[in-house]
Amino acid sequence: MNTQEPFVVVLVLSYNGRVLLDDCLNSYLKNTYSNFELVVIDNGSTDGTEQFVKANFPVVQTIRLETNRGYSGGFNYGLEYAIKDKEADYVLVTNNDVIADKNLIFELVKVAEKDAMIGFVTGKVYFNEKKNNNNIIQTVGKLSHPINIVGEHIGTGEKDEGQYDNVEERDFIDDVFTLVNREVIEKTGGYDETFFLDFEEADWQLRSKKFGYKIFYTPYAKLWHKIGMSTGGRNSRLRTFYLKRNQIIFTKKHLTSNKFLLYLVTLLLFILPKQIINKISIAHYNRITPLLRGTLSGLKYIIKN
Repeated sequence: MNTQEPFVVVLVLSYNGRVLLDDCLNSYLKNTYSNFELVVIDNGSTDGTEQFVKANFPVVQTIRLETNRGYSGGFNYGLEYAIKDKEADYVLVTNNDVIADKNLIFELVKVAEKDAMIGFVTGKVYFNEKKNNNNIIQTVGKLSHPINIVGEHIGTGEKDEGQYDNVEERDFIDDVFTLVNREVIEKTGGYDETFFLDFEEADWQLRSKKFGYKIFYTPYAKLWHKIGMSTGGRNSRLRTFYLKRNQIIFTKKHLTSNKFLLYLVTLLLFILPKQIINKISIAHYNRITPLLRGTLSGLKYIIKN
C-alpha cells in the first residue's frame, strides 16, 4: 500500500443487485490506484448479496443494513463507515450497475488534489450498450436551470469524439460515480434522507456550494453505466414516482417562494399534462399512475412540512 497517496474508500451500494456485482467489483479491483479499499453496502437485500461478495470477493469489505434505507440512507451509512471507521481521505460513491476504467480512481484523485475546495469530482459516463460500441455518452455533467435549478445532462446521446476532453468545473453532476472530499461529508452530513431516491445528489451539491466547495469533471476518468438497472431499469415505476416527488421537494427547498410558485404553476398546467400525453403516445400507460402519485406525494410533503 502506498501511504503517500490519499486513502480512498470506494462505496458500492447494492439492493438486490447481486447479478450486477460481478462486473462492477471486478472492474474496480483492477484499478491501478494503489491506496484504496472496496466496500459493498448491502442495503437490506434478500438475494444473498452479502454471502455472494464474501464467497467470490474475499478482499471486498461488506457492511449490511437489515432494511432498505434507499439510495441516500444506504450511502449515508457507508459514508459514516468510510470516514469514522476507515478514516478515508476521499470517498468514491458509485452505483453497482457500472464497469469502471482501470485508471478511474487515479484520475479522480489527481483532480481533487489540485485544490482543497474541490468537493466533488466525476468523469465521463458512457451508456453500456454494445450496439453503440460503448462510446456513446450518457453524461459529462449537468447544466443549471433558472426555475428547475438543475438542467439537462451535458452530452447525452453524443458519440465521443473528444468534444468534452477538458477538465472543467460543473454546476451539477450525476452521482453514478463521484469522488467526495471527506471535509464535505463532515460539514454537510452527507445526503439528505428526505430524498430516498433521485435528486439527492443535486441537493447535496447545492448545500456543499454554500460552504464554497466546487464540482469538477475530468474526461480521463471513464465508466460504463447499465443505466437504471439498480432501480429496475430506465422506465421503472419506482424511479418515475421518486423523480417527480423529489423534484417538487427539491425545488421547494432551494427556490425562493416566488420562483417556487412559478415552478408549481408551470408543472401543473404544462409539464405534467405534457408528460402524461407523452407516456400515452409511447404506450407507457403503467407509468402514468406513479407519475401522478409522485406529484401528489411531493405536494403533500411540502404542505405537511
